[in-house]
Amino acid sequence: MSVPSSDILLDRMMSLHPKIIDLTLDRMWRILGALGHPERRLPPVIHIAGTNGKGSTLAMIRAGLEGAGHVTHAYTSPHLVRFHERIRLAGDLIAEDTLSDLLDRCLAANGPDPITYFEITTAAALLAFAETPADYCLLEVGLGGRLDATNVIDTPAVTVITPVDMDHQQFLGDTLGAIAAEKAGIIKRAVPCIVGPQAEPAMEVIEDRAARIGAPILAHGQHWHVTEERGRLIFQDETGLLDLPLPNLIGAHQVQNAGTALAALRALGKDDAACEAAVTRAEWPARMQRLRHGPLVDAAPQAEFWLDGGHNPHAGRALARAMSGMADRPTYLVCGMLNTKDPVGFLSPFADIAHRIYAIDIPGQIATLTAADTAEAATRAGLSADFAEDAMDAVQRITGKAPAARILICGSLYLAGDILKENG
Repeated sequence: MSVPSSDILLDRMMSLHPKIIDLTLDRMWRILGALGHPERRLPPVIHIAGTNGKGSTLAMIRAGLEGAGHVTHAYTSPHLVRFHERIRLAGDLIAEDTLSDLLDRCLAANGPDPITYFEITTAAALLAFAETPADYCLLEVGLGGRLDATNVIDTPAVTVITPVDMDHQQFLGDTLGAIAAEKAGIIKRAVPCIVGPQAEPAMEVIEDRAARIGAPILAHGQHWHVTEERGRLIFQDETGLLDLPLPNLIGAHQVQNAGTALAALRALGKDDAACEAAVTRAEWPARMQRLRHGPLVDAAPQAEFWLDGGHNPHAGRALARAMSGMADRPTYLVCGMLNTKDPVGFLSPFADIAHRIYAIDIPGQIATLTAADTAEAATRAGLSADFAEDAMDAVQRITGKAPAARILICGSLYLAGDILKENG
């Protein structure tokens, strides 16, 4: 089987800069200038930053806009199986020939100058969005916000900041306030900023940034509220109350993400039908996703499989809450994490929920935390832990003792992508 042209070009792009991450906007301004500034020719932009819930919130906003009949572009990262997932062009994943052409043009525009993989591929996405008609463009920040490659839009229609937590401290700072300051870098003068639930140190920084530059804030707990009541989602802001079905994305944390998405849609002037579409039609793989087919399921037909790419303490708490509501089966974890993450912080919330964790390496990832180290961290987090050769070995060991176990595969989006690739 021949290798797609885009894969060859993307491999070339990995070698254009000695660092994977090098936060600055200088190289973006250079390549965008060489491309004729596509960032200035986009449809109205919804720009989304935050530590947790960015992707789910984007998926719900997109579902709401499309439910209202709008054509949307969307840019997300990282991808799970193929790069094409990152660029959704007028509602569809970007086609191979279109992507290859865009990457060729960006390589030519960049010339011999250094540029990171994320920067040049973000430039390709912006070029695609500028050249294809749509009503809205949703951009998810890759890392941080202030110096992220997506932060080149002068006047978005709306900015969104989902919950901020400790993550990527080596790039963003080692306090919640410092990380929030980087996320708040996407706020623009006179542009409404929707703010999801925040810890007080993060909220103070976000409010200060908005006040200094003159941006109106629409914050959870102040300007809008969302709760689950009697199996329904209740959202209220200054324009009124919405009584909606619960989100089709599973977990109590998705109620909060839905509230953020609904606040954004209301700020854009969308009606109740768009809001209902947001919570009932959103799709977002590897976020409490039920696996129903593939080799793992075939190997353990009585077991119940769930997949989630969450990888920081906030995500661990959200996942543990979701799993604690499923008490009809014994819960086991299969976990692989990167060595840049906090495994004890992520796993601690599962101490009273999971019967046992089987740690594995993340296939193909140089930065994987070894299975033995993940298991040791799990023990420090209060879990009964062991390690396995791979996901299949872990599943066979779990179901050898508990055939009808509930198995959550978690710890990394890279692991989630590998599982999805191997299981269809």
